[in-house]
Amino acid sequence: MEQTPIAARRHLSIFGNTNAGKSALFNAILGQEAVIVSEHKGTTTDPVIKAMELIPYGPIALIDTAGLNDNSDVGALRIEKTKGILDRTDLALYLVDMASFDQDAQNAYEKFLIQFETKAIPHILVFTKKDLVPAETEKIFSGKYPNAVFTAHTEQKSIEKLKAKMVQELNKLENNDATLIGDLLPENSTVLLVVPIDSAAPKGRLILPQVQLIRDCLDHGMKCYVTREKELYRALSDVKKVDLVVTDSQVFSLVNEIVPREIPLTSFSLLFARQKGDLDQFMQGVKVLESLPEQAKILIAEGCTHNHTHEDIGRVKIPALIKKYTGKNMRFDFYGGHDFPQNLADYALVIHCGACMLNKKAVVSRLLKCRNLGIPITNYGIILAYLNGILARCSEIFQRRACPHE
Repeated sequence: MEQTPIAARRHLSIFGNTNAGKSALFNAILGQEAVIVSEHKGTTTDPVIKAMELIPYGPIALIDTAGLNDNSDVGALRIEKTKGILDRTDLALYLVDMASFDQDAQNAYEKFLIQFETKAIPHILVFTKKDLVPAETEKIFSGKYPNAVFTAHTEQKSIEKLKAKMVQELNKLENNDATLIGDLLPENSTVLLVVPIDSAAPKGRLILPQVQLIRDCLDHGMKCYVTREKELYRALSDVKKVDLVVTDSQVFSLVNEIVPREIPLTSFSLLFARQKGDLDQFMQGVKVLESLPEQAKILIAEGCTHNHTHEDIGRVKIPALIKKYTGKNMRFDFYGGHDFPQNLADYALVIHCGACMLNKKAVVSRLLKCRNLGIPITNYGIILAYLNGILARCSEIFQRRACPHE
């Protein structure tokens, strides 16, 4: 559980006004002093994220945020960061201090509910500091908010009750992102992974998409072989029956030439596009390449931050291939990690990475922003397959249904 990547965990975020007890509850849920707790307002500045195991649900990522009513000199910036966490939140905890839940606090809660509803985020209303108010106060609030949970960070029983509620709400969420490949091929299938080793490859290890796909194959009883593109001919000869070849998108053209047409072919990036996003929206977005004008503005969105080389796929190879394909000069902006522009209206196209470092909620939020603004969005693997003229072949596997287990 401890080794589960943050991107593969459900994200639970704690929201509320300053001094609502967010950090104290954050520590109590984690069972450790992970953040500073103080009576002074604005102690929490940037969001803090911690991986934990929520028994019996499983691995989650818990996020503490700054107060929504922070009126310090940098309060507006902190609040913007807090609101940015909404885009990757699967389940929210909204905290209110029982001793100060006046009309203004109630109005603030109801106003923030609109954010939850707009972004389709389920939430739990959590009253804190129950140990500091009369029992009658809890009785009054429970009558008005029957689904709320009442806590004191020093009372373990109340924390366990909250955790049980968290598990209950998480179990309601649709679990349609559990597998990369398990629903595409039957058990005992053979998958061949093509992993190029160039200057961008980390020394001594595989990158996260490759590791996750290998694990997914093992979880679903599939045989998995790994080779470089240089040894692909020999690998295909050694492995007599291959049900699917999955390649890094940057060697699409070469791998397509080597792999016989009767063997299905796709990429890591396409698998992640389907698992974490909306494959149909990504597939539709790539078609805008045919009508982009000269100097069109394109956003390249990378889910991680890394050192860039002359072989960088997002910042070097894709822009060069687009220029070659369209014969036009485009303008490119690059954003990394969880940074994403608030104003997308100026962009003619958004090209997103495979998002192995982002959770599904973050990707879906970006897709929704693009959809609402009518901005086409596509994915690294899809655009590289399209530019190489092999998108139809590389997407065939997604039209198939996994054969029943025999």
